Amino acid sequence: MSLPEVVRIVEVWDETRTIRTFVFDAQVPEAEPGQFVMLWLPEIDEKPFAVAQPDPLMVTVARVGPFSAALHALEVGDRVGWRGPYGVGYRLHEDRSALLVAGGYGVGPLYFLAKRAVERGIPVSVAIGARRALDLLYLERFAELGVDLVVATDDGSAGERGYVTELVAQALVAGAPLAVYACGPELMQVALHRLCREHGVPAQFSLERYMKCGFGICGQCALDDLLVCQDGPVLTGEQLEGVRDFGRWHRSATGRALPIY
Repeated sequence: MSLPEVVRIVEVWDETRTIRTFVFDAQVPEAEPGQFVMLWLPEIDEKPFAVAQPDPLMVTVARVGPFSAALHALEVGDRVGWRGPYGVGYRLHEDRSALLVAGGYGVGPLYFLAKRAVERGIPVSVAIGARRALDLLYLERFAELGVDLVVATDDGSAGERGYVTELVAQALVAGAPLAVYACGPELMQVALHRLCREHGVPAQFSLERYMKCGFGICGQCALDDLLVCQDGPVLTGEQLEGVRDFGRWHRSATGRALPIY
């Protein structure tokens, strides 16, 4: 465990009405795609966020509760504490093309992964899903990497109409040697897990659970007998086989099991 280091916010970008990207005066050269850091606001709370870029440190934050609302209220020059990185990240298959599947604000860690794959000469395709065009994130950033990019929206306002999993199903039917890397709503990832198992495609999934410590002490992020902060947040399809909580239950701050809708 390390104590938080206090750093300044150097850039803030509005991605959508409820999502912002923050860049900090900090570097995390040892971070791997899929790992996370804990951000700390004194007298408020501490929460985990996936690393979208390690140097300088960048995270993308959706406003969903008191902590993220307080973070969204900060401006360039304000200070935030951070510690990390923590957890297990994605592991690239060097012999397979990478298909990155993002839903909502799950694009952040996959952008980091796409950059790493491009650096290693691995062919990359990215499929991004959202409810509507206004909710799509990182399109320009992915385009600048030169990766193949496809989009699906629930209402058809951008790209294909429907779920991003339908685009993935088409790619898997094509039969090319792929590895799937996913981040987004858990029910989306449950559907992807089923598709990849049916087609014999290796896959890795980044899951989100309530975390207090970030390094395996508090047990709040339990997923059956796994700890998402330590065994994940990136778990393989094989690790998730038979996991009862996957797509069904998460826990509140008090440890109470709540259904995932």
